[in-house]
Amino acid sequence: MNLFLPSIDSILFVCMGNICRSPTAEAVFREKSRQAGLSITIDSAGTIGAHSREKPDHRSQKAGIERGYSFEGIRSRKVNGKDFEKFDLILAMDEQNLRDLLSVSPQEFHYKIKLFLEFANNFEEREVPDPYYGGAGGFKFVVDLIEDASDGLISKIKN
Repeated sequence: MNLFLPSIDSILFVCMGNICRSPTAEAVFREKSRQAGLSITIDSAGTIGAHSREKPDHRSQKAGIERGYSFEGIRSRKVNGKDFEKFDLILAMDEQNLRDLLSVSPQEFHYKIKLFLEFANNFEEREVPDPYYGGAGGFKFVVDLIEDASDGLISKIKN
């Protein structure tokens, strides 16, 4: 993986509805970056606003809380135009959300938008699958993927 990362002080995690994958990434990355001694602004959002102001899906919370992550204060919101200026890195959970972000982002900010799993080291998946219509195992697998990509991203930021 040869990804150039400028100074990273803020990260936005993005999925479609901002109730499963991206809030899990926010919770996991917040804790892992705290443990690594990093001071980074972390948020999450969705490419659609259907769940605005809702808490993360209870199954996402359960899978994350079982591993020690807090979802305190996380509420769904839709990506807005200011996000592209504000955040140093905008990480999409899958190819469709990557395309959606690129289609609404000003061209000058496209370099900030990447797939989150580009930072994973132990999985071959390129996309974090949407666990919404599946069982508990899908939510646990999402946490596995997010933990791995978080570790990889933290390693890149620290180096």
